[in-house]
Amino acid sequence: MTLRLLLPTTGSWKEVVGHASLADELGYESINCSHISARDSFTTLAALAASAPNVALATAVAPVYHRSPASMAQTAATVDDLSGGRFRLGLGTGHRVTMSAWHGQEIGKPLGEMREYVAAVRGLWAGRQATGARWPSRFAFVDFAPRTDIPIYLAGLSRGMIRLAGEIADGVVLWACPSSYVRDVVLPEVNAGRRAAGKDLDGFDVVASVPTAVTDDSAVALAGIRDELHRYFGLPFYRAMFTAAGYAEDVAAYDAADGDRDKQLHAISESFVQDLCAIGDQTSVVAALQRYRAAGATNPMLTHIRGTDFAATLRAAAPDGSAAAS
Repeated sequence: MTLRLLLPTTGSWKEVVGHASLADELGYESINCSHISARDSFTTLAALAASAPNVALATAVAPVYHRSPASMAQTAATVDDLSGGRFRLGLGTGHRVTMSAWHGQEIGKPLGEMREYVAAVRGLWAGRQATGARWPSRFAFVDFAPRTDIPIYLAGLSRGMIRLAGEIADGVVLWACPSSYVRDVVLPEVNAGRRAAGKDLDGFDVVASVPTAVTDDSAVALAGIRDELHRYFGLPFYRAMFTAAGYAEDVAAYDAADGDRDKQLHAISESFVQDLCAIGDQTSVVAALQRYRAAGATNPMLTHIRGTDFAATLRAAAPDGSAAAS
C-alpha cells in the first residue's frame, strides 16, 4: 500500500524542503501541493524536483479559473519535463468567492466548464487547438513536445463533480471528506462515471486527504484541525458535502454560533473529527488510514494538523512501516 503527502507551501522554505526530502527518503509515493494564497504550487513543485528525486509530484489541486487552458497546459508540461515525467495535474473549480476576489473570474456552470477545460488541456498537449465555448485557444507548442498522457486528477466534493472525475479523469482528490462519505458517496459516483465512459475502476485513483498527527496530545490536534476546518464550514461546496456526509447538525450548530468564533469551533464535533482524521498513537493512525482504504480510498494522502510535529508524523506513518500494511 502507498501513502501520499500533502505538503504545505507555507512556512520557511527550509522547512518545506526538509519535509519533502524526508518524505522522499521514507518512501512516500508522491508530494502534492495545494494552490492556496502562499507559494505557487507549480513553482514549488518544480523547485522540489531535485530535492525529492524519487516521488511523483502533483498539484492537489490548482483551480482552473486562475490560468487559461493554454497557460495550464504549458505550465504543467514544463514541470513534468523538469521532473523527468513525474508530474500529475490536479485540477479543481475553487470557490466563487476566491475566484472572484482573487482572480476577477466568475464560475459559471462548473461541470460543463471543467469538462471543456480538461479536454482543452489534453488537446493542447496533443497538438490540437481548443474549440470550446469559454476557452478557445490556438496555442501550439514550438520545438517542445510535451508528454501527452500527463495524468489529470479532479477535486471532487459534489456528486456531479465526483462522477465527472470518474468519467474523464485519472483520479479524484478529496479534501475534508470523512471516510463515511468516501464509502457512501464517492465510490458509487466514481463507479457511475466510469460506467458512463465504458471503463472500470482499474487504474483509477481515489486520493483522500487525511489530516494526520501521531501525538500523545490529542487536545492540541483537535484544536488545530478545528481551527483549519473553521473556514470550510463557511464555504457552500463544503457545507453541502458535510451535510451529505451526515453532519448537518454540525453545520447547523456552526450557523447558530455566528459571530462567536469559539462556539463555531466547538460546533465541529469530535465525532466529525474522528471520522475525518487519523490522530493518536501509531496504532490509532494505522487503523484510521486502514479505515479509509476499507472505505475505497486507493491512496490516503497525509496532511498536517496545525500545532503538531509533522516530521514525527511522517516518520511514524512511513509507508515502509506498519501504516502501509494491508
